[in-house]
Amino acid sequence: MAIVEMELNKIRIDENRGEQVIVLKEKGGDRLLPIVIGIMEVTAIKMKISGLTPPRPMTHDLLYSTIKQIGAKLDKIVVTKLEQNTFFAKLVLQVDGRIEEIDARPSDSIALAIRADAPIFVAEEVLNSVSNNT
Repeated sequence: MAIVEMELNKIRIDENRGEQVIVLKEKGGDRLLPIVIGIMEVTAIKMKISGLTPPRPMTHDLLYSTIKQIGAKLDKIVVTKLEQNTFFAKLVLQVDGRIEEIDARPSDSIALAIRADAPIFVAEEVLNSVSNNT
């Protein structure tokens, strides 16, 4: 599977439709990938990029701490497919010299990647099927 590196470009709140959208932008390119996410995930992403630290670990902080504590590393996340308007992603972890892939929602994956400074990738076929240049 060919993958393309992306970066978090913006977070949009569509108050008319009650949706939160994160927009990934192709690193070194123009293609964009909007993904509708839940309010909890957008809050977790916004808190981290704003430098806010909650008094107790939130779910994504807990998962990131757990990954580090067991000696693993989040190598990258990959948005792997789009089926019936639902995106799928994988966490790619390095654990004891081997690679483990874990099924995850893109919103959770991105919230985790931001905490781990891990790169964000999207499968080329997903990007080609839904991206635009606006």
